Amino acid sequence: MRILLFSSQHYDQESFSQAAIDSGLELHFQPARLTLDTAPLGQGFAVVCAFINDELDAEVLECLASGGTRLIALRSAGYNHVDLAAAARLGLTVVRVPAYSPHAVAEHAVALILALNRRLHRAYNRTRDGDFTLHGLTGFDLHGKTVGVVGTGQIGATFARIMAGFGCRLLAYDPQPNPELLALGARYLELPELLSESRIISLHCPLTDATRHLINARSLASLQPGAMLINTGRGALVDTPALIDALKNGQLGYLGLDVYEEEAQLFFEDRSDQPLQDDVLARLLTFPNVIVTAHQAFLTQEALAAIAATTLDNVLHWAAGDARNTVTG
Repeated sequence: MRILLFSSQHYDQESFSQAAIDSGLELHFQPARLTLDTAPLGQGFAVVCAFINDELDAEVLECLASGGTRLIALRSAGYNHVDLAAAARLGLTVVRVPAYSPHAVAEHAVALILALNRRLHRAYNRTRDGDFTLHGLTGFDLHGKTVGVVGTGQIGATFARIMAGFGCRLLAYDPQPNPELLALGARYLELPELLSESRIISLHCPLTDATRHLINARSLASLQPGAMLINTGRGALVDTPALIDALKNGQLGYLGLDVYEEEAQLFFEDRSDQPLQDDVLARLLTFPNVIVTAHQAFLTQEALAAIAATTLDNVLHWAAGDARNTVTG
């Protein structure tokens, strides 16, 4: 069976090629992002494998279906970029990777916290320039600080365990409380109370209509002055322009982003020789208390291996008439 992987990078080729050994699957790697313009490349492929920034709206799905595609195999947990109603209408099955390595994303969130708090990005640049002063590098002890976890699924729970290890006090927000966090001593609150009581807030919830722009001008105004916000979930959980105002007035003291609402046209490509056309992102990057990474939280050897193995297993089960990890509208 032939599979076309859109948005494939060298690390995808390595992990998927290893996972496909003895599977009987024929993999074809396409570095281009899936859009309406590139969808015709899927002609003749029963399975198209897409990543989080690929476009899977009705027009793209119609093009793929007309070319013979019958399975959309997402190599991601998120599926908010898929028009599920159109997929159902076209007879397309959609499968995903519900979990790969929650440790990868949770640990990256913690890395952002530590780097921001101890100003590691600024210290690194200083020492490379021969500046060994410590002015402006003062951080704070994580021990005893209040950390708000927004979304307490597998990744949020893993993040909470790590922060509990630092001796932090845990607050949580999720429509479905997780017993694991309760066992850690976490207290579930409504979002406004969590935001107002937390020194650090980390977002780990899926993107839905209810969570889009969950963090906005109003919710940012309820933060403790100088609070830290971390987003390794989905870019659209945050109203990005509102972050700039909160950074300028000091309401937001630290910001760590691994995802960005308009990242589809930017991330996963080397654009260092081009002017940055996104004015909002360009403004964010001027703040010394902001770190932006390009959607790399998932990028560990263990996570890549798990993503490849689960994705190909999904394909094989679908081919055998036993589809697993399906997504429906």
